[in-house]
Amino acid sequence: MPQLDLLKKRIFSISSLKEFNEIALQLFRYQYKNNAVYHSFVDGLHVRISEVRHFSKIPFLPVEFFKDHKVITGDFEPEIIFTSSGTGGSGTSRHFVKERSLYEESFQKTFELFFGKPKEYIILALLPSYLEREGSSLVYMTEKLIALSGHRESGFYLHDYEKLAGMLKKLRDENRKVMLLGVTYALLELAEEYPVDFPELILMETGGMKGKRKEMIREELHEILINAFRVPKVYSEYGMTELLSQAYSKGEGKFVTPPWMKVLIRDTNDPLTLLPDGKAGGINIIDLANIHSCAFLATQDLGKILPDVNFEVLGRFDNSDVRGCNLLVQ
Repeated sequence: MPQLDLLKKRIFSISSLKEFNEIALQLFRYQYKNNAVYHSFVDGLHVRISEVRHFSKIPFLPVEFFKDHKVITGDFEPEIIFTSSGTGGSGTSRHFVKERSLYEESFQKTFELFFGKPKEYIILALLPSYLEREGSSLVYMTEKLIALSGHRESGFYLHDYEKLAGMLKKLRDENRKVMLLGVTYALLELAEEYPVDFPELILMETGGMKGKRKEMIREELHEILINAFRVPKVYSEYGMTELLSQAYSKGEGKFVTPPWMKVLIRDTNDPLTLLPDGKAGGINIIDLANIHSCAFLATQDLGKILPDVNFEVLGRFDNSDVRGCNLLVQ
C-alpha cells in the first residue's frame, strides 16, 4: 500500500504538533478500517469517524485486549511476537510485530534523540527476569543497542553481581563512558551487595520489582541507588510490550517522549474524558510506530502531565498485574 509506505516514512520525521495530528488521524482511520478488534471497539463506543478531527478525540483501546485478542492491522505473518512477563498471573500480552525493522528504527532514533549514538557508550545490562523468559521486547532492544555499541566490554549480566561490580570499577578507573540498564529489583540487590562509587555512570532503571521485592516510592528507590553509586541522578525508561516506542527520564521521574509518541491523561471514573495538565489519572498513549497493531492505547498506569510537557508515572491501577516498565508506586 503506497499510502502506508509514505505514512511510515513521515512518522519518524514529525516536527510539529500539526503534523503529529495529521498523521495520527490518518493512522486512526487506517486502523479503524483494517483492524477488526479496534473496529469493533470503536463501533461499541458509537464514535462518528468523520467527526474525529483531533488526536485527543481518538478512542483508546485498553491494553488488556492484547491478552485476549490478536490485535493486528491487516493480515500478516509476524516476524516476531513480543510477550509480557505476566507477573501478576492475569495473562500474558502478545504483540504481533509485522516488521522488526520498524521497532529497531523507533528505539534507535529515540536513543539517539536522548543520548546520542550507542557507540559512544559501553552498555551493560542487568535484566535477569527478562533474560530468563522468551519474547521480551526490552531484551531485544538492549541486544541491538549493545551490538551497536561495538565495545567488547558491553554485554548482559544475569545474577553475577560481583563480576558486574568489578567491571564497573575497571571502567570507572579507565574513565570510560558507561550506561548501566537494569530492572529495578536487580539494581537494588547490586546496590546493597556491591555498591560502586561511579559518579559519571548513567544508571537507568527499566522496570519494577517483578514480584521479587515490595514496591517502593520512586524517591526512596532513587535515593538508595544514588547513595550506592554516588551518581547525581537516576535515569528511567518507560515502555511496554504493547508499544514499539519508549519514553525516557533523565532524572526525578520526569519522562519525555519522542515526537511520534504522546501521552494523554484520562479520568479514572470516566475513561472517555481527558484531564487537563497537572491532574492525575490513567495514562493513554499514542505510539505512531504501532502501525500494524494499534497506535492508541489506554494503559493501566497512573500519571499526570507536567507543566513543561513532560509526564510523570505515579503508579498503577490496583487491579492491574505487576508488569511493564517503571511501575513504581507513589
